[in-house]
Amino acid sequence: MEIDCCFTKENNWFRFRTGAIIVEDNSVLFVGSKSLDYLYTVGGGVHVNEKSEDCIRREVFEETGVEYEIDRLAVVCENFFSGHGGTIDGLDCHCIEFYFLMKSRGSKDLNGVSFNADNERETMHWVPIDEIKNTNIKPSFLKDRIGEIISTKNIIHIVSEIDRR
Repeated sequence: MEIDCCFTKENNWFRFRTGAIIVEDNSVLFVGSKSLDYLYTVGGGVHVNEKSEDCIRREVFEETGVEYEIDRLAVVCENFFSGHGGTIDGLDCHCIEFYFLMKSRGSKDLNGVSFNADNERETMHWVPIDEIKNTNIKPSFLKDRIGEIISTKNIIHIVSEIDRR
């Protein structure tokens, strides 16, 4: 059994997560679910003794049914936010997140059936880059910095508290 690098202590929740930034035809792939009113990146919790690169390749395949290659590590984020919905509802959350830019395949075709941590079916959404700023996406820094994240060759370090109470 695989165990995520994640724990809850009193009203605090911590997780080590990877996220994929997948760009095809000037659109970025995001995920949604019925119980959440926002979109988020493909990705998930890193397992104990799993490399972050292996985690993102696994998560992308599990969620999309497609094997994407990693282009580069794009963002390291210290994300502090208030949990809304599901098992983290009402918790003070702290995630260390590695966001990887994936290599384009030249196709938006996906083959996956994905479920979130609350066993709820996820839906895939291609959001045009110029519409991201006006779309409810978490973490919120993605809305303002997606252009920089895609275009720079440097790893961006972000400390985000935008989504905290």
